Amino acid sequence: MENMVVSLFEKLKASYNGKKVFLTGHTGFKGSWMLKTLSLLGAEVKGYALEPQTKDDLFVLIEGQKICDSVIADLRDKKRLEKEILDFQPDFVFHLAAQPLVRLSYAIPAETFEVNVIGTANVLDAVRLLAKKCDVVLITTDKVYHNNEWIYPYRENDRLGGYDPYSASKACAELVIDSYRNSFFNNKTYNIHKKGIAVGRAGNVIGGGDWSKDRLIPDIAKALASDIAVVIRNPKSVRPWQHVLEPIMGYLLLGANLEVNSLQFNQSYNFGPHISDALPVEEMLNLAIQSWGKGKYKVEFDENQPHEAGLLKLDISKAITELNWEPKLDAEKAVSMTIDWYKAFYDDSKSISSFTAQQIIYFLNK
Repeated sequence: MENMVVSLFEKLKASYNGKKVFLTGHTGFKGSWMLKTLSLLGAEVKGYALEPQTKDDLFVLIEGQKICDSVIADLRDKKRLEKEILDFQPDFVFHLAAQPLVRLSYAIPAETFEVNVIGTANVLDAVRLLAKKCDVVLITTDKVYHNNEWIYPYRENDRLGGYDPYSASKACAELVIDSYRNSFFNNKTYNIHKKGIAVGRAGNVIGGGDWSKDRLIPDIAKALASDIAVVIRNPKSVRPWQHVLEPIMGYLLLGANLEVNSLQFNQSYNFGPHISDALPVEEMLNLAIQSWGKGKYKVEFDENQPHEAGLLKLDISKAITELNWEPKLDAEKAVSMTIDWYKAFYDDSKSISSFTAQQIIYFLNK
């Protein structure tokens, strides 16, 4: 098992060391973990995203501006995005930038559709103009599926949909991707366009450095650090929780496989935990309190709160079978790693860049 893990790390390093990677959303939570991982793999990264919001954003804490060429711009600025991609001439494009919050999408629905749908089309339009081989991984979400609130995990060929603006925008983005794949990046004309186009769908992720509003783990960390009660809205809602490094490793493996055989892997893949780690919110909270060593919580139901899916699980057998990817951490370990990060942050925020790197290296060698 250890040799297989080491060979996985070596495979990723062989794929990305010295390669040019264009990364959208590099200043965000997941994008910052992706950026740090790519830097450890030896990639040359150009990032394209909005400005970090606070001094505690993970991008700032890991000194992201030192490990990439950081472009601060909007996905909706089509000409700027096109110029940055064409000037860089990337070997890989990872599109993570998005308006990623369900509850915020109710407040800014039109902007959510603009960023998530038109922004994705703008990325693909720029890639279409590249006159070289380039492999593209576009990140959507588990919420692209039409949610029947059933116990069965969703497979990649299940019906797409979306109740809230965020979920619907990501389902729309998938239709855009499929249209571009058929129209401009078709397998039949691969020798002309030389582009591999794949999609990664991930469930709820946790990990250090997430400060987003209305996210469970950030709310828990803030409350526990301040010694106040954690407030939860939907204690029984079940989510496919996973550490942020799980899907990131999946995206990187998908990109590496695309590089070798674009015709085979230009598909959609689910990245989520094993079914046993799809836990109710209340159970995840108890794991976090146990890991922190103290804490209390209260449940506050709000009859006027916007709709959020109550039950959603992913079938990850395709990624396991075709990509040789599999979750490394169970829910308890994912929570403890996350809580360890926040405790390290509150103890000494200046140590976080190296602490984040240590967690990535630990994960790669697990």
